[in-house]
Amino acid sequence: MIRYALTCAAKHDFESWFQSSAAYDRLAAQGRVTCPDCGSADVRKAMMAPAVSGADRRAAPDAAPPPPAEIERALAALRRQVEENSDYVGLNFAAEARRIHQGEAPERSIYGEARPDEARRLIEDGVPVAPLPFVPRRKTN
Repeated sequence: MIRYALTCAAKHDFESWFQSSAAYDRLAAQGRVTCPDCGSADVRKAMMAPAVSGADRRAAPDAAPPPPAEIERALAALRRQVEENSDYVGLNFAAEARRIHQGEAPERSIYGEARPDEARRLIEDGVPVAPLPFVPRRKTN
């Protein structure tokens, strides 16, 4: 897995994980790497500092984690953004993500639930997915 800092034509910065550099190149060439803010497929890799192991950063006095209330607010905002801008597909997430990736379903943002083995197979097959830091609220009719 490789993480890239990305930017779109509208100058929105974001990050995403890819199975490999070749997987990123293939998905970007197909226009399947899109900005989460505006949906643009005109996305490029941004400058990124390499992650280098070194001294234990936890010992630094200025490296204190954000307060719990700030983390909770950020997670709530992320949840709101995902729920407002994506379709909830529930336990059908893996199948629907694969259908979208293969062009058998309309291109759109989705979220839902998948077993770890399903998520692993999606990643291995180059389907762009990422775990959410919250459990989706189960939607019922």
